[in-house]
Amino acid sequence: MGVSDRKEFRELASPEAARAAIAALDLDPGVETVGLAEARGRVLAERVDAGIDVPGFDRSGLDGYALRAADTAGASEADPAVLDVVGVVEAGERPGVEVGPGEAAEISTGSVMPPGADAMVPVERTDERPSSPEPDERGGDEGSDGRAVAVRTALTPGENVMAAGADVAAGERALGPGTRLSAREVGLLSALGVSAVPVRRKPRVGIVSTGDELVRPGGELDHDAGRIYDVNSYTTATGVAEAGGEPVLYPHAGDDRAEMERLLREAAAECELVLSSGSTSASAVDVIYRVVEEGGELLLHGVAIKPGKPMLVGRFADAAYVGLPGYPVSALSVFRTFVAPAIRRAAGVPESAAAVVEGRMAVRERHPEGRLRLAPVGLVTDGDGRTLVYPVDKGSGATTSLVEADGIVEIDPEVAYLDAGEAVEVKPFSPETRPPTVLGVGEDDPLLSGLLDSLDRPRYLAPGSREGLRWLREDIADVAVVAADGHDGDVESDLGFEPVALGGWTREWGLVVPAGNPEGVAGLADLVDRELRFVNRERNSGLRTSLADALAALADERGIDRHDLLDAIDGFDRTRRAHESPARLVASGAADAGLGLRATAARLDLGFVPLGEQRVRALVNPDRAGKPGVEALEAAIVNAADAIDALAGYGGGSPRS
Repeated sequence: MGVSDRKEFRELASPEAARAAIAALDLDPGVETVGLAEARGRVLAERVDAGIDVPGFDRSGLDGYALRAADTAGASEADPAVLDVVGVVEAGERPGVEVGPGEAAEISTGSVMPPGADAMVPVERTDERPSSPEPDERGGDEGSDGRAVAVRTALTPGENVMAAGADVAAGERALGPGTRLSAREVGLLSALGVSAVPVRRKPRVGIVSTGDELVRPGGELDHDAGRIYDVNSYTTATGVAEAGGEPVLYPHAGDDRAEMERLLREAAAECELVLSSGSTSASAVDVIYRVVEEGGELLLHGVAIKPGKPMLVGRFADAAYVGLPGYPVSALSVFRTFVAPAIRRAAGVPESAAAVVEGRMAVRERHPEGRLRLAPVGLVTDGDGRTLVYPVDKGSGATTSLVEADGIVEIDPEVAYLDAGEAVEVKPFSPETRPPTVLGVGEDDPLLSGLLDSLDRPRYLAPGSREGLRWLREDIADVAVVAADGHDGDVESDLGFEPVALGGWTREWGLVVPAGNPEGVAGLADLVDRELRFVNRERNSGLRTSLADALAALADERGIDRHDLLDAIDGFDRTRRAHESPARLVASGAADAGLGLRATAARLDLGFVPLGEQRVRALVNPDRAGKPGVEALEAAIVNAADAIDALAGYGGGSPRS
């Protein structure tokens, strides 16, 4: 074979150009729906919102007695409150008793709280006694089952009770697009009653090996003829599967041009990406680049790397195409460096991480138990890219703790606490675990949920505006999303530093009422003056803060004490965590009015009584402003005009407002 029979490499491309060329290839595999049994390891294609509250009822947190908190006012070890026991409530049963004044019901962990009860006392804080023979205020003791219980502690409404929706609230953003489903996420979906989910289809990757010298493993080798086993086909197929693709092995093509073209066309018709190995060098025998040129488009031939210089990138027929070198080490190096990331992007699968992640505690974490603790933790990076570790603990009964945590830190029994800045080792729940690109904490907001969908691997926790500011102040969160009345811009005054405002919007808040407003609710005065069942938001919510301010103004106007006014509202202490939860109770007929947003009322076809406008702002720790995830969130907010227009009662979006 003379020099004239060879085709020299074209100008070698840079590694950056090779990455760009592969990234430009269309590997989008589309979407399919799978049942939960097949969902492990798959990647969500769309956001999943909670369709129900979890739990769906107010649930006892411990074994003990359900009662009215008001009946325990002033109770102590020396002077317990004695209540008549009116029955027993078991887990998995409808309560068959109702708790009245001076009464209690024996209850087991996880049971439905009986009507009339608003708190429960653990059994260890009680003593059982015979029922008092004296008749009660109703003229008899027929409701008692012959027992009484002495309660040695005072309780507050809601104490030791897991309220409906406390774990996951209906309408809440449960899992976002791009989430890879592990046992934890499948458990959350199961708790929500979701039986099938839309996932990204695994990109099909066809694998064609070339070279007359190759024999598939299991075949006969003729060493005298220079035959060797085909290493690249199965190695590449394994790499494809590890990267999240679906490998498809095609028969060995040898060096026959017609057979090579036939197999490439067959693979291109069935797969998003076709990989070949071998026949990519410049000799006259290596003809695959000519086949690709004639049947498609050759984007580059040869990359300035070692090993792996003879590499092809192009399009063939209807598929993307990459030609890997023939030497196994070169082929695997090129695959892992250039091709695997493209498959992962198409499949939505993150890069693999180390089995142990080194980081430093973001805050001090106490450990008073005196025994080995497997502490769930989350990961976040600071402005310099260093890994910070923060505790995640919503209670052992909360499914979402697993989703929000990235792994565990083992705390030895002798360790009383982990100090802020202390080095720790995190054992990730899965080898692919990485810190989120941005960690946001704060207000639950439907516009924000949509904006987060456009980001790569965000994490957002919605405990309310106050908690968002606390996480920002403690240097854990990148971003706090806070809500306050439009005229109130000083909510961040106690941060200790000047935050950077990424932007914001306004939203109309008020009372969500049934469609048509059958009770004719006109404003807050109706909640005070009429017997209307109300549902509030939790204390940390910005909506709750605005409501409290409005009620304080009403109290001043009437010249009465604010607490007297609050006591007149039936359900002021009946709270729900997410923005949509009170509205759903109204829709079910369980409440006459709920604190909420006009957007929520419109989405659920309910009525709305406006009370004011809030400004929602995203505030960032200035040391984190340069993080790519923070910048991506800012861009999403700045470009949110269409999303704002699509939500009833929303407006005022502006950069750095």
